[in-house]
Amino acid sequence: MTQKTLAQPIYVDTPSTLNILLKDLSSEAIIAIDTESNSLHAYKEQVCLIQFSTPSQDYLLDPLALPNIDALSPLFENPEIEKIFHAAEYDLICLKRDFGFRFVNIFDTMIAARILGYKKVGLGNLLEQKFNVKVNKKFQKADWGKRPLTNDMLSYARLDTHYLIELRGIFKGELEKTKKWDLAKEDFGIASTMAGTNNRKPLPIWERVGGRAKLDPRQATVLNEVCLAREKLAAKLNRPPFKIIGNKSLIQLAEVQPRTQRDMEIEGFSPRQIGRFGKAFLAAVERGRHADVVKRTPSSRPSDAFMFRFDKLRNWRKEKAKKMNVESDVILPRFLMEAVAKQNPNNLEELSIILEKSPWRLEKYGEEILSAAG
Repeated sequence: MTQKTLAQPIYVDTPSTLNILLKDLSSEAIIAIDTESNSLHAYKEQVCLIQFSTPSQDYLLDPLALPNIDALSPLFENPEIEKIFHAAEYDLICLKRDFGFRFVNIFDTMIAARILGYKKVGLGNLLEQKFNVKVNKKFQKADWGKRPLTNDMLSYARLDTHYLIELRGIFKGELEKTKKWDLAKEDFGIASTMAGTNNRKPLPIWERVGGRAKLDPRQATVLNEVCLAREKLAAKLNRPPFKIIGNKSLIQLAEVQPRTQRDMEIEGFSPRQIGRFGKAFLAAVERGRHADVVKRTPSSRPSDAFMFRFDKLRNWRKEKAKKMNVESDVILPRFLMEAVAKQNPNNLEELSIILEKSPWRLEKYGEEILSAAG
């Protein structure tokens, strides 16, 4: 099958077409879902298109054109309807952030491919391998917030879901044949419940800039101010911060601390950057020279005992993965490995509490995990 033979997708941008979509999806046992966002083109990313496929029809839903899409929520939470994604984590995070959606009963074709030991698990690679379909990757970085979307963009978007139902069927068969279906179901469940659950307090913006470690306290303070200035400019212009100036330029401003636009020119900043943003950054540098010195967020260093167990588990996981011909985290995801190293279970009963969400791994590797961590 090639793209030329595909039926025209239904574009959903009115309440009436949304009702058609809801009626169709609600009658299906399996549907495929994907999203497109504008992270490379806006200060605050948002979901700009949601693709759906059933066995007989593709839909492209425009959330920017509809007053709300809350009616989709019961469908997503319906355990009787399997929702197929490829690399679900990012889609789930975005859909939860923008609309509060929760998902029950997902199938992630990328997770399935990794469990099966595929080396190239990108959707484009899998579509070419399984269906001889080549996807034009030039739209991966397109501005999905612009309207109207071109026909080529719409054709690209629909391919992200059109083949997922068939791909899911192929992978489920392979998982069952290799006796890994139970593992896959566990990891699908983990993916659906853990996406977007990181409750760690984010670091200040300046502490997320690579190269900051080499700065002295005053330079770090200047870096903080120029980071804040960049955020303000990005918000005002509705552009991603990196499109104002890059992180290397922020470090450069913090180190050199230019006083004039001529100083910035000497340091290699472009005339456009200087003309549009020079005054704002020079003012930020000046504030940084006189502001109270910033303090680095203290890092809680793990205990030596934790690191000892963690390293032993990591080495065991690595060797096991080689034998299984899969990536290491397929054997034991990092969050579970950290939990085992931290809690140091003494027996299978204690380990079963840690591996509550993965009884397959408990049964398959429980004794080995205890031995490796002991």
